[in-house]
Amino acid sequence: MSETQSNLAVFPGAFDPMTYGHIDIIKRASRLYAKLIVAVGHNPMKAQVFTAKERAEMLTAHTGDFPSVEVQTYTGLTVEYARQVGARVILRGIRDSVDLHAELEIATTNRIIGDIETVFLMTSDQHVLTSSTLIKQIVEIGQYDSEHLARLVPLDVARRLKERLSKRKA
Repeated sequence: MSETQSNLAVFPGAFDPMTYGHIDIIKRASRLYAKLIVAVGHNPMKAQVFTAKERAEMLTAHTGDFPSVEVQTYTGLTVEYARQVGARVILRGIRDSVDLHAELEIATTNRIIGDIETVFLMTSDQHVLTSSTLIKQIVEIGQYDSEHLARLVPLDVARRLKERLSKRKA
């Protein structure tokens, strides 16, 4: 195993849409690992607004300044993907005790079935209440205000989200 592989982490998620909270975790994790793969997956429990390719493109556009970060898409179990790319660590952002409770079960299972460790990185305080699901609800149900929404997601992402969700309504 090479030095990079032993210091390779996978940060998986749906990123639908990506938020400043995601970018914050990516930026901080990129300083901890020689290589960080941001892995755009599919959550069968949630309806996706953007395709995996679109989500990866948006993430790439906003993480290009982090030289150790690579964005990829994948299907299947995260633990299998992590093993496939040679990662020893799955990185997860934790906002609160609810996240921690849910992630502990997954982390324990991943360690048992895949011999992969999970490292939790606490979300910065300004992003603790940021949720992709909530952002989608705001755009789909509420009044869209780009200046306010741009506090949670990059403005180009907010605009794409509004465009996509308005097409769904029509």
